[in-house]
Amino acid sequence: MTSEKKKFTYPAADRNKEPILQVLKQYIDAEACDQKLLEISSGSGQHVAHFAPHFPKLAFYPSEYDQRLLGSIEVYTEGMSNVRPPCRIDVSEDHEQWPEKFPESSFDYVYNCNLFHVSPWKCSVGVFRNAGKLLKADGLLITYGALAIDGVIAPESNVTFDENIRSQDPEWGIRDLADLSKVAKEHGIELQKVIDMPANNKIVIWKKVVE
Repeated sequence: MTSEKKKFTYPAADRNKEPILQVLKQYIDAEACDQKLLEISSGSGQHVAHFAPHFPKLAFYPSEYDQRLLGSIEVYTEGMSNVRPPCRIDVSEDHEQWPEKFPESSFDYVYNCNLFHVSPWKCSVGVFRNAGKLLKADGLLITYGALAIDGVIAPESNVTFDENIRSQDPEWGIRDLADLSKVAKEHGIELQKVIDMPANNKIVIWKKVVE
């Protein structure tokens, strides 16, 4: 007897999915064939289910650490031919340790939303380390979330938010863009652009550079 898959819904994901999509449309070539996008920390599946119909030629590979959410992703993406079955990964580990074996330099895009600030620092490092290996040359890493800029968290609501999440787990917290950029460079990834988004969040466009 199989357990029924539970569909999770997060209000924040419903609010931000459309503004994020509009940015993705500026950076993802919807007409290119045989391209792939790895979504790290897909959450409930609301984002990939919203994005995939707009990029029918792009293959989406959702992933998630929380076992409970894998079924939710499957429910949201049921019948979507360009969305692969979700896989469980721990992004803090090297991609060679993941159950799903992805060849290096096989993805055109890696996308992540709201992981940096609600996970230990080793997970942020893992995003860049694994993106640096899995992205093709000139491939893009696209990240979304709250960030500190030059040591400053703003506005005050983000300061309160940072205090709140740190009280839940001292390893969590809003990350500074400079710290992320330093780690990114160590793994062959360079910051390209920072885009202000609603609710005091930012999208950062990163590119894998090959010297």
